Amino acid sequence: MHSSSVDTLLRTSSSPPSYPRSRDWKENHLSAAYARGGLDRVKVLGNGAIGHTGCVNALSWAKGGEVLISSGDDTTIRLWRMDKNSEEDYPFVCDAIIDTGHRANVFNAQMLPYSSRIATVAGDRQVRVFDHERAAGFPRHTGEMEYSTRAAVIRVLRCHSGRTKRIVTEDSPDLFLTVAEDGTVRQHDLRVPHTCSSESCPAPLVQVNHELSTLSLSPLTPYHFVVAGSSPYGYLFDRRHAGRQFREEWGQPPDEGEVTTCVRRFGRRTRGQHERQGREHVTGSRMASSNGHEVLLSYSSDAIYLYSTRDNPEPTSMGSRESSLIPPNNKRQKLSEDVDDGNDTLASDTEMSQDRAERDALMEEDIERMLSEESPSSRPRRELRPLLSDDMDEDDPDVREEDEEDEDEDEDNSHGDERYAKVPTIMPRSRFEGICNVETVKDVNFLGPRDEFVVSGSDDGNWFMWEKDTGRLHDILEGDGTVVNVIEGHPYLPLVAVSGIDHTVKLFAPTPGPSRFSRLDKADAIMNRNAEAARPRRSEVANLYLYYRLAQSMAQEGDGQLECAHQ
Repeated sequence: MHSSSVDTLLRTSSSPPSYPRSRDWKENHLSAAYARGGLDRVKVLGNGAIGHTGCVNALSWAKGGEVLISSGDDTTIRLWRMDKNSEEDYPFVCDAIIDTGHRANVFNAQMLPYSSRIATVAGDRQVRVFDHERAAGFPRHTGEMEYSTRAAVIRVLRCHSGRTKRIVTEDSPDLFLTVAEDGTVRQHDLRVPHTCSSESCPAPLVQVNHELSTLSLSPLTPYHFVVAGSSPYGYLFDRRHAGRQFREEWGQPPDEGEVTTCVRRFGRRTRGQHERQGREHVTGSRMASSNGHEVLLSYSSDAIYLYSTRDNPEPTSMGSRESSLIPPNNKRQKLSEDVDDGNDTLASDTEMSQDRAERDALMEEDIERMLSEESPSSRPRRELRPLLSDDMDEDDPDVREEDEEDEDEDEDNSHGDERYAKVPTIMPRSRFEGICNVETVKDVNFLGPRDEFVVSGSDDGNWFMWEKDTGRLHDILEGDGTVVNVIEGHPYLPLVAVSGIDHTVKLFAPTPGPSRFSRLDKADAIMNRNAEAARPRRSEVANLYLYYRLAQSMAQEGDGQLECAHQ
């Protein structure tokens, strides 16, 4: 696609269609472009001289797709626009840099509708708003215009007491929502000034007793929003307080003592295989912009779940409809199938894992046998306290007390906010798996004009794309050298922006011929490796502990002191 074609699409798609048929025609072509597959990396934004100098945590399209906003660990905002004078197929260049003044990583950046204002949230607990188009900047030697914090910032809000994580814009240049780890969701109105230090901040829309990390809203149902975080549940809140209509829709009256009412919870029947009770965490959520009722939740150390606010809150809601689940990975079954098919990579990876497990088991047996042969009288009365807690002495009252506290804490947190324990819970329609979501906080998203696809990043540097209706894995694409965290689709072009730990932003689009960055042919091996990576390394921790006890025992048999053989 050359720049002239891009310009044509920009002009035709920036204005509203004359007839619904025109809109349907564009959506059908965009949907078909994604359905055909063949996405490939077409552009990398940023390099050593131009671009971010840290992880890119935030991506968002603005001004109808003409601008891509990025931000991250270097606390700068960069605006990428199409250079209409360029002959490149995707001529995005950085034309503006804003120094935010945040003192910690920027997690999200959004341009407010009908304006040039950009709101940011960061780890310093602040919300900042900038307007560079009304500020005086200075050109850099690389061609961009740079704007200082003093020149561009128009508002600094300190309403949150925890790290602020996400922004949701509303249909206004003055209103937007933010969520933070202090467990609150706040609405900010730039038309109403206030001083945060005097405790005059407006009451939060939501306040729960655990950390929140994600917030989502659909433009079709702006009175609903979903929040989630350090809890096994996502929560749907309704901002309307028209009692009669509220009761008819949700079967319960609005909460008169709150600004909003929690009307539904989103849950699961069981925890993920590698999740610990009381440590469940939802890292990302998204409400569908095409229908306003579908909700995605991404669980750390588990998978992605699809819900609908229209489903009845019944335990059988997941099994009562035709399943679109991806079948769970059966490692042994996959091994036998792939060995028969000649998949040497998967077979070798699995065999190595099995060999390592067998060696670990034999090593543990040998060490335990050696420890059991020790004479109890040879041990001093006061033993060194073990460094690890998996196999600590149950007779130690301090250890027993700590274990009991941990168990109590896990049990207390496993039910979420107790105030909403009686709120009806919706079970998922579908489950999408294959990614590894352990190392970082990953977002989740829909893709396509009708939200036909579900996309998410992974700890292995790939991003996954599933068909929403069937649950079929559509593609796996390499998007980062380490971890992919954010995926944002262009509003009307078959163009996807991806970022993560790398200091660059990658653009993906359909291309003729085979995709250089598709890894779909290695899907089984990738998914099995991700499943193995998500598994807690208990055997390794146990081995370290046994080695420690063995060294301790050998030292006690000598002069009672640990010595280094290389000193």
